[in-house]
Amino acid sequence: QVHVAESGGGSVQAGGSLRVSCEVSGYGSTQYCLGWFRQAPGREEREGIVGTDMRFGTTYYVDIVKGRFTGSRDNAKNTVFLQMNGLKPEDTAMYYCAAAPWGACGNWSRYNYWGQGTQVTVSS
Repeated sequence: QVHVAESGGGSVQAGGSLRVSCEVSGYGSTQYCLGWFRQAPGREEREGIVGTDMRFGTTYYVDIVKGRFTGSRDNAKNTVFLQMNGLKPEDTAMYYCAAAPWGACGNWSRYNYWGQGTQVTVSS
């Protein structure tokens, strides 16, 4: 069974940086995707922001985080990282990690194994 767990997060002032991590277990190979989603306060939808192909390392970004957020992976630890720089108050959200079948890394609707989330708060 696939298990996803986030760590990191916290509070930072605008312009600061944070890194969150996500470890997955239950896959027998690197043929899967790990993605980052976030859910802002008061909003029902989780928006996909970064997706990583664990086999080839290809990373997909949505426009609102390009140039500020960087996804990376460590296959030896079955872990992905999200480095967030230049944080803005509007980045405040619960950040979730999720897994998807290989080949679906940029398709946010295909992510079907979820972690519990980690809170990121950016103050102005």
